[in-house]
Amino acid sequence: MQQETLRALKRTGTGTRSARRMRRDGQVPAVVYGTGVETQAIAVDGHALYGILHTEAGYNALISLELDGGDEVLTVAREIQRDPVRGEITHLDFIKVSLDIAIEAEVGLDYTGTPLGVKEDGGFVETIETSVLISALPTAIPTSIAVDISGLGVGDTLKIEDLPQLDGVTYSSEPDRPLVTVILPAVAEEEAVEGFEGEEGEEAPIAEGAEADSEEG
Repeated sequence: MQQETLRALKRTGTGTRSARRMRRDGQVPAVVYGTGVETQAIAVDGHALYGILHTEAGYNALISLELDGGDEVLTVAREIQRDPVRGEITHLDFIKVSLDIAIEAEVGLDYTGTPLGVKEDGGFVETIETSVLISALPTAIPTSIAVDISGLGVGDTLKIEDLPQLDGVTYSSEPDRPLVTVILPAVAEEEAVEGFEGEEGEEAPIAEGAEADSEEG
């Protein structure tokens, strides 16, 4: 996996006001830490960070941080916080990694093919998970995992244990965790009706006075 380089400046100010000032100047507050590295409060250029996190490697990109003083630390970005309205990154952690030690990463699932249950029985695909947690060396983390679901029939469910085996990659989630299934439209409609009726399917209460009115009539 290609390594990206990112310049990091040491932060001198702390608190909300200082962080806001940095963001107005196009900087993103961050923290770098890990084995053998003194925890430091830093700031990185927002545009450069955006470009790195939108390469093929995405959030699992290997980032070589150039710190003040000339030190370089190989890291990955984690604990990314975003503005709830604009979606911009407001803070993140850079965690030091070693090329010979496995780390956990979240990788997207790329479902391919049209299931038999869709083509032959008119069912449709219900996606439960779009990504999976794995453990691998930093250089062995796949950009995505292709999963062929063309053999799924109505009622079939693809689970973690059904994913393809990749060299150097271990799936961290439970083997029986469901990822995608094929169901009939009628099943989906029944589930929707049950949800509308309530948890116990109780009838709607009669309005006060309505029972008395009916007896008088």
